[in-house]
Amino acid sequence: MKLIARLLLTTLALLLVAAYIPGVAIDGLYSAIMAAVVLGLLNLFVRPVLVILTFPITLLTLGLFILIINASLFWFAATFIDGFSVTGFLPALVGSLIVTIVSTLGNKYLD
Repeated sequence: MKLIARLLLTTLALLLVAAYIPGVAIDGLYSAIMAAVVLGLLNLFVRPVLVILTFPITLLTLGLFILIINASLFWFAATFIDGFSVTGFLPALVGSLIVTIVSTLGNKYLD
């Protein structure tokens, strides 16, 4: 049940980002759900590998390079879904920040 709630929370966060951030577009609810699933899978499998591989630069930037990894994964996820598009790095950065904040706060209340 928590998995479905987290998926819906991420979907709502993506729809919020698409509504307010120029450069991020989602065509409909199905595309938002698919984007949430793909982002979840990328964060589950690819993000830990990237964090380990980029640990030295993350250490030098005092952890700020994690933001670059999150934005890159957000932008990369948009290449897989037809109704989800991100036009540049800055919208991907802002979008990933908002999705991360909303998801973190929502997951805190779900647990």
